[in-house]
Amino acid sequence: MSFLKKIMAFAEGPPGGVPSTAISSVEYIICGLGNPGSAYENTRHNCGFMTVDLLSEQGGFKVKKLKFKSLTALEVIDGVKCFIMKPTTYMNLSGTALIPAMEFYKIPPERTIIVFDDFSLPLGTLKIRRNGSDGGHNGMKNIILQSGSDAFPRVKIGIGSPPNPNYPMKDWVTSPFKKDEGAKLEAALENATDAVRLMIKGDIERAMNEFNGR
Repeated sequence: MSFLKKIMAFAEGPPGGVPSTAISSVEYIICGLGNPGSAYENTRHNCGFMTVDLLSEQGGFKVKKLKFKSLTALEVIDGVKCFIMKPTTYMNLSGTALIPAMEFYKIPPERTIIVFDDFSLPLGTLKIRRNGSDGGHNGMKNIILQSGSDAFPRVKIGIGSPPNPNYPMKDWVTSPFKKDEGAKLEAALENATDAVRLMIKGDIERAMNEFNGR
């Protein structure tokens, strides 16, 4: 049975009509994408990691337990039990970390929130979607490929486009934010954590209305 079929079979409930929550107490997975290591800490590609770090700071917990090839935490956020992840696989293999966690906790794509950077959006602008294509993002591309689904809710954080058409995209996304970009980045991360909090409560529509384009 494929990954997606296994997850969906569980979501429909096991034999006897016992609800899935009786088996898995985790309600959502929150996965911030990025690259591990100090060399990438303040780079554009690590907006997902930065959002998770801010979320953990707000909640007073640490995302540090090594599990599923990720730094993780199992925490209750605003009354919702969440498994929080920062994959250590490097961006192009994000699915290698995320998919085993989804299988273990029996969490379908629809309750797996992905946070990542988007070079097609202006710096600091958010775009929240229920599902969709990878949009040219290698982390999402690997997750969709390995899961067989594009039904992942996502929070995309704008990092702006390269300064000129000849600027290599790989160099751009792994470049650090500049000091004068700090205020926009900080506001975007705050908005991203607020959006995630709405999404884990099942209110993605409000999240999109409040934060898309901001």
